[in-house]
Amino acid sequence: MAIGKRTKAARTAFDGKDMISVEDAVKLIKGTATAKFDETLEIAMNLGVDPRHADQMVRGVVTLPNGTGKTVRVAVFARGAKADEAKAAGADIVGAEDLMESIQSGNIDFDRCIATPDMMPLVGRLGKILGPRNLMPNPKVGTVTMDVATAVGNAKGGEVQFKVEKAGVIHAGIGKVSFDEAKLAENVRAFVEAVSRAKPAGAKGTYVKKVSLSSTMGPGVSLDLASATGN
Repeated sequence: MAIGKRTKAARTAFDGKDMISVEDAVKLIKGTATAKFDETLEIAMNLGVDPRHADQMVRGVVTLPNGTGKTVRVAVFARGAKADEAKAAGADIVGAEDLMESIQSGNIDFDRCIATPDMMPLVGRLGKILGPRNLMPNPKVGTVTMDVATAVGNAKGGEVQFKVEKAGVIHAGIGKVSFDEAKLAENVRAFVEAVSRAKPAGAKGTYVKKVSLSSTMGPGVSLDLASATGN
């Protein structure tokens, strides 16, 4: 497949750049992100864990100080007063059996799913659909809760969930390249700090092995770990 001029130019700009500071990486990415849309700043963290073992699973949530720049659609499983609370907080979809049936029919028009604890027997039937999409409500990341208003507000206000993949890698979008450099750098460090705090008991040796940044359409660049972690 032919490589376009924009991609070639970006790769040339990245040549020889490795293990650089967060600020330098953000500046480089912003300067080479020339797609016709506002690209996302994406982070990848290679961790020294094997998530096949329960005591090495890494999962959590972080509220980025400057948001993600993404419009997040939120679905909430709730009834009665809690359903009204979710709607008032700005939830896009609220329901119970009707929402379950809609999802079973293939309608998954949302980015975050929240449920009150009493709804989990119902939501549990959707595990094979929501689980692979990382949409299954989970109390560990605050999406199974009676405080649905706060959960909806957090989801729409820049909260990012993370979960390590089979190869020991975590991926996430942490802002738009149109953001100020300082705000993107702040988001990078907030995300890295949250993943660092989520170090599982079973992790041995080096926990954070590598941190890389890229734009949606651009090449990646690895960060100096001391710069990324603030150590």
